[in-house]
Amino acid sequence: MALAEIYDGGSRSDAARIGGVTLQIIRDWVMRFNARGLDGLINGKAPGNRPKLNEEQRQALVDVVERGPIPAIHGVVRWRRKDLVRWIFEEFRIEIDETTVGRELKALGFAKLSARPRHHAQNEVEVEDFKKASRASWQPSRRASRKAPRSNSGGLTRPG
Repeated sequence: MALAEIYDGGSRSDAARIGGVTLQIIRDWVMRFNARGLDGLINGKAPGNRPKLNEEQRQALVDVVERGPIPAIHGVVRWRRKDLVRWIFEEFRIEIDETTVGRELKALGFAKLSARPRHHAQNEVEVEDFKKASRASWQPSRRASRKAPRSNSGGLTRPG
């Protein structure tokens, strides 16, 4: 309605009062409407910062992650975000944050995997025997399935 007021010959001050906004917002609306028509008045997504890695660099990141680190060269046995930050800097001279690397990896389809720790002296045969002897988690325990004892207080009731 505010823009209609302006295009009908009203002042921007009147339009601002009608729209309940400031003169600056009215000016922005007029500029957007003149540039892109009605579509210009729809709030869009802000463009944001440009990506730090281009497509070629992203592909190189995918390749190095899929190949895995070479301990003698990279000094690590598995990639961490911290290690990839260092690799990106050494390879492309781009300073990038660990969070950004994690976001890039997620966008590229990678998921964080971590090995479940195991005791160094764990015996596989004993573990399997323990699993067989243990009750399944879906089975109720013997204690839970016992019937409650009958009460000794009070007598039996007779029907009425």
